[in-house]
Amino acid sequence: MRYPVVIHKDPDSDYGVTVPDLPGCFSAGETMDEALNEAVEAIACHLEALLIDGEPIPPPNPIERHKNNPDYQDGVWALVDVDITRLSGKTKRVNITLPEQVLALMDKYAAEHGETRSKFITQAAITYLAGQQEAAE
Repeated sequence: MRYPVVIHKDPDSDYGVTVPDLPGCFSAGETMDEALNEAVEAIACHLEALLIDGEPIPPPNPIERHKNNPDYQDGVWALVDVDITRLSGKTKRVNITLPEQVLALMDKYAAEHGETRSKFITQAAITYLAGQQEAAE
């Protein structure tokens, strides 16, 4: 999943990174590259904690949804890619049955976006579950 992040730099400080879609998720680094790398780890840890607590994983929103927030006015926006198929350390092989055409569409989409079938299914499930949680609230 690609989460938008906003990077701030105050004089005499490291680069600070905020993840607007994940309240309480922050990181920092001495350089812009280090800050973005640390953001990947911070997001992964945050998502892992949500899974452990049985909470839904919030899907990322477009940057445009956050741009007008005054908290992020002076920041630089970036997208950080987090492979959610690697969360919680363990994976489990499952056997599912899908219509052939649906599987072909999934595989085509995954290939076009440099993803695996497993990553596609994981992201689709998490996005669906988050939407169901929001609808219930």
